[in-house]
Amino acid sequence: MRCVIFDLDGTLADTSGDLVAAANACFEGMGVDARLDAATDAAIALRGGRPMLTEGLARNGRVDAALVEAWYPRLLENYGEALHVHTEMYPGAIETIEGLRRAGYAVGVCTNKPFALAQTLLTSLGVRDLFGSLIGADTLPVRKPDPAPFWAAVDGAGGGRGTALLVGDTDTDRDTATAAGVPCVLVGFVGGTAPMHALSPEAVIERFEDLPPAVTRLIG
Repeated sequence: MRCVIFDLDGTLADTSGDLVAAANACFEGMGVDARLDAATDAAIALRGGRPMLTEGLARNGRVDAALVEAWYPRLLENYGEALHVHTEMYPGAIETIEGLRRAGYAVGVCTNKPFALAQTLLTSLGVRDLFGSLIGADTLPVRKPDPAPFWAAVDGAGGGRGTALLVGDTDTDRDTATAAGVPCVLVGFVGGTAPMHALSPEAVIERFEDLPPAVTRLIG
């Protein structure tokens, strides 16, 4: 079965507001003045917890890898307590995924968000049942850009390894697809399409309605 695997943060849903709130709570707990802004720092937020903590500390003149690691579990706790306050699926995402399923594609999620948080968020958004598989950062001993989580998502969704592709929004997704030897579609919902084109994916889309034609062209 032809298979489309999606990244989560920045690809299926805009999670930046809730991620930034979790990071800012950490900065408050640290007693530092740094704060991230959900509007201007969305691209940083969608790269994950550690980049957010690193950026905030750097702005405060306190680049400290040990401090980032020490506070990362607290950030996950903060986020887990309020992960669906501002988060929304991107326009057209649900309709597009439903259309792919009706057309006979297997669909799944492969994210570097911890599995439990991803499971809770997708359930809260009311879309968990749309996906035949969900692989998180801690599902396997390795995470993206290692191709193993991608293949686990393909297998879990019942897809065929010879007709699968990855939809994402970062160089991590591009590198994952390259490592797996599959096509990659990148979305420009946050930072625009120019940075995505610079990563040389097989396709770049500006809206979800553009995904089905790209998928058909790349894997049939």
